[in-house]
Amino acid sequence: MTKSFSAQSLLITGILLVSINLRTSIASVGPLIPFIREDLGLSNGLAGFLTTLPLLTFATFSLFAPGIGKRLGMGRAVFLAIGILTLGVVVRVLDGVVLLFLGTALTGIGIVIANVLLIPLIKVRLPEKLGIMTALLATMMSLFAAIAIAVSVPLAVDLNLGWRGSLAFWAIFMVIALIIWIPQLQRPKASLHQVTEPAKNVWKSKLAWHVTIFMGAQSIMYFTVITWLPDMLISRGWTPSQAGIVASLMQMVSLIGSYFAPNLLIKLREQTGVVKAVGAGYLIGYLALFIENELLTYAALAIIGLCMGASLSIAYTLISLRTAEDQTTAKLSAMVQSSGYYLAALGPLLFGVSLDLFNNWNALIYFLLVFAAIFTYFGMSAGRDRKI
Repeated sequence: MTKSFSAQSLLITGILLVSINLRTSIASVGPLIPFIREDLGLSNGLAGFLTTLPLLTFATFSLFAPGIGKRLGMGRAVFLAIGILTLGVVVRVLDGVVLLFLGTALTGIGIVIANVLLIPLIKVRLPEKLGIMTALLATMMSLFAAIAIAVSVPLAVDLNLGWRGSLAFWAIFMVIALIIWIPQLQRPKASLHQVTEPAKNVWKSKLAWHVTIFMGAQSIMYFTVITWLPDMLISRGWTPSQAGIVASLMQMVSLIGSYFAPNLLIKLREQTGVVKAVGAGYLIGYLALFIENELLTYAALAIIGLCMGASLSIAYTLISLRTAEDQTTAKLSAMVQSSGYYLAALGPLLFGVSLDLFNNWNALIYFLLVFAAIFTYFGMSAGRDRKI
């Protein structure tokens, strides 16, 4: 019993350490965009592509993640994923624009393999802890995204690491995760071929598409906000450090939604009411950003942060709640993160291009309002008590 408890504790610790690395390499970029743009002479469109590129790799390689998990076993596949992520973080700070984008693409590949497989891994190995582990997964991702946003500029400026050293700093936590994950390589494979029930064809399911579009809408909002919010605040007279700290506080507030949403959702027969509440929160928060008042901006970002944390947890939890078989869970996870991130990839890039064309930050708010409405509409359908 002690041995079993120890093995489970190691698995839980490993999952948490992996999860803290699934947002830092992306979240740390936003506050540093002005430095990267100036150093390498990037346009706003190319600067936005720094966040868009990993999303494109998310979308493409998530389709391969279930196959990798089946072939290697989910434990070994997650180890491979964090190794690729670490390599990408190192490569992108070496020298020049080409390596910057190559390394960024590698970070996306590593993140998405781990992202897709952690949800079915939890469902297979820790089914009795599905709610709490999904909550912790989303919470740790949001927590370290917040930390990454807050310390990126201080690492670059105050500690004189420059933007390269600031981005490379996060490789330390990835190496720690790899070390702690090593025992999972020795365990019997919790791979997808162990499941006897055949997987449904999720691509032909209307419900699966509604979950996917819901995930896509929340991803577009999340990645557009973390990429461009600091720049928008700087344009309103905030210093880069102030903008980074405020964006970090928004992420910190998101932890409340990330942690409590899954435990609430699994107790409800339908999740539509929670989706409506979160959608209303988004609308209120975005509308308040039209008013350039410091106190109101803090309040608006607190509401948006709470909704961002909750919506990520809702999306992850719905992947499990809307499927009956573990194989179908893995395939839905791949579909949601593939199609959803293809949609999300448009956000930072399109807004960066529109900023070059129109030089109007209000366009960001209108953009977010549209996707808050899409998020609410498809989330209400995805939240109904049905199975794929």
